[in-house]
Amino acid sequence: MIRLTDIIEVLNECEFLGNNKNYITVPINLNLKEQTKDKLMWVSDNMVDNILLIEEGTVICPSHVNRSWLKPNVNYFLSSNPRRSFSKVLNSFYKKKRDIIISNTAYIHDSAKIGKNVSIGHYVTIHENVVIGDDVVIDDHTVIKEDTVIGSHVIIGANCTIGGVGFGYEKDEVGDFVLIPHIGNVVIKNFVEIGNNTSIDRAVIGSTLLEENVKIDNLVHIAHGVKIERNAMIIANAMVAGSVVVGENVWVAPSSSIINGVEIGNNSIIGIGAIILKNVLESDIVVGNPGKSIRKNA
Repeated sequence: MIRLTDIIEVLNECEFLGNNKNYITVPINLNLKEQTKDKLMWVSDNMVDNILLIEEGTVICPSHVNRSWLKPNVNYFLSSNPRRSFSKVLNSFYKKKRDIIISNTAYIHDSAKIGKNVSIGHYVTIHENVVIGDDVVIDDHTVIKEDTVIGSHVIIGANCTIGGVGFGYEKDEVGDFVLIPHIGNVVIKNFVEIGNNTSIDRAVIGSTLLEENVKIDNLVHIAHGVKIERNAMIIANAMVAGSVVVGENVWVAPSSSIINGVEIGNNSIIGIGAIILKNVLESDIVVGNPGKSIRKNA
């Protein structure tokens, strides 16, 4: 059980209205059939009318809610961003703590440098000259190839390959394709999170680079020489081809593809399934095949 007084302390940016002597056993999605006095829910701006239907429990709701709707048997946190406040509660009280262990089935090359409080899962392989910072989590069956540099507070999911050779070929004198050696590496900065079954290729020369706080979903392919700027999000099944630059705060939606060498401007959004064949301007929302700008990202 979580005391409301403890949640009030965590959500100190919110105004609290109600009985602070109550407690919470479990957070739930907004569910009008399951509301009880020990449940915590949240209501978004576009669902705010549901406040009228909540008869008990604790709810995080928009700070601009009509206060005449509020009921004496319900506790309210008035928040400028209810989803963020709800997430803050989950992180503070319900997030499972991972054991800090290095599995005895993991292979770590003698030349690799591993920081403090690093968790390495079953059958992980870490090759030569890899550098891993502090408080990193690498899940089962992931492969970290040679010369990869990983910062601190990074999470890498299961079955990933980081630093593998990219798909770069050139024809020889008789017209047969020959692989170009990839002598670069992958550099992952602090607080990056990478989902399961994702592939990030090493650069031919230089580095494939993920800046701080980049978030990569499951089943994403990041090709050689890509640069992804701070706080960008790349969602499931997206393909980012070689030497692409993805700007800060960019959202790349599921199943989209970006052709070689394109630059995606800061704060832009790439729509679901979009095919990007040319540069995207800052704050543009681009959708379709081929991708076309439909409006600015306000």
